[in-house]
Amino acid sequence: QSFKLLGFLDVKNVPCSRESVLYGSLGSLVMGLGHFVATSRVRRSCDVAVGGFICTMLGYWFYCRYNLAQQRIRQRMLKEGMKNRILFEGSYLDPEKEQTGSERSDS
Repeated sequence: QSFKLLGFLDVKNVPCSRESVLYGSLGSLVMGLGHFVATSRVRRSCDVAVGGFICTMLGYWFYCRYNLAQQRIRQRMLKEGMKNRILFEGSYLDPEKEQTGSERSDS
C-alpha cells in the first residue's frame, strides 16, 4: 500500500522520498525540542521545528538524489565496460592480449 504525502508525492515509489521524510521528521523533532529546551517558547519552537523539517528533508533529498545519480553513472560505465570486454575479447583490440615480438617492434 502506497502512502502519498501532500497528495502527490508517492513515498513508496519515488527514490529517496521515504528516507527524506523520515530524516526530516527526526530533524524536526531534534530542532524543535532543542529550541524549546533552550528558550521555553512554544510558538517559536514549533516554527523552528517546521523549518527544521523542511531544511533536513530537502538537504537529505538532494544528497540522496546526487548519490543515486552517481551510482547510476557508475553502473552505466560498468555495463559499457563489460559489453566492450565481451566484444573485444580475443581480438587484436583486447588490451589484455599479450603482444608477440613482431608486434612489439612495430609499435
